[in-house]
Amino acid sequence: MGRMLDVDDLVAATANLFLTGSLSGKTLVITAGPTREAIDPVRYLSNHSSGKMGYALAQAAVEAGAKVKLISGPTHLPRPDRVERIDVVSAQDMFDACHAAVANCDIFIGAAAVADYRPASISSEKIKKDQQDSLNLQLIKNSDILASIAKLPNRPGFVMGFAAETQQLVEFAQEKLYKKNVDMIAANNVSSPEIGFNSDDNQITLITSTQVQELPRASKMALAQMIIARIAEEIH
Repeated sequence: MGRMLDVDDLVAATANLFLTGSLSGKTLVITAGPTREAIDPVRYLSNHSSGKMGYALAQAAVEAGAKVKLISGPTHLPRPDRVERIDVVSAQDMFDACHAAVANCDIFIGAAAVADYRPASISSEKIKKDQQDSLNLQLIKNSDILASIAKLPNRPGFVMGFAAETQQLVEFAQEKLYKKNVDMIAANNVSSPEIGFNSDDNQITLITSTQVQELPRASKMALAQMIIARIAEEIH
């Protein structure tokens, strides 16, 4: 009462007045946020992902007329309007939720920062630091969600992933595109604190088998709308 809405809320409310309908009738599954890999009941391995990009994509897809399922790791972000959110914690949780959700899915976007590794064993009790001077963790590789979705016999018609890199952005993203057999990769350089993890802005390069398109630096909501528009062009 008596305060102007936050700028992002005003932008979102205004954008809702201009629904494009470019994805009307389509169902999207989008992953967002980090995963947490437990070490013991109080400790875990994770990363700096805030989930903002994935949540912005979910909102932009709804604005384009799509039905959206958002599979989210732990974040403090509110659920976007008209989006079904499925909360998960670990990479295995997200893997299971994704495979359960994509049965009747047209588009899959893997925007989550899924942990590549998890502890081989989880202590059932808190590991006491006074019991040992060092702690050695054996890590094992998590299942690759994006690649596994792309390899399904009844895979979604369009599969997109993200590549967070600190060097050789385009080269590594192109390698990921072919290795995982996906239709598009959104690559971003996370070495700069002004964009990427936890920031409101980002700068993304969209990569397909035929094109490299650099999007301008912008808010994650604006970039999400650009990405959804590009996906609509690709599938039509």
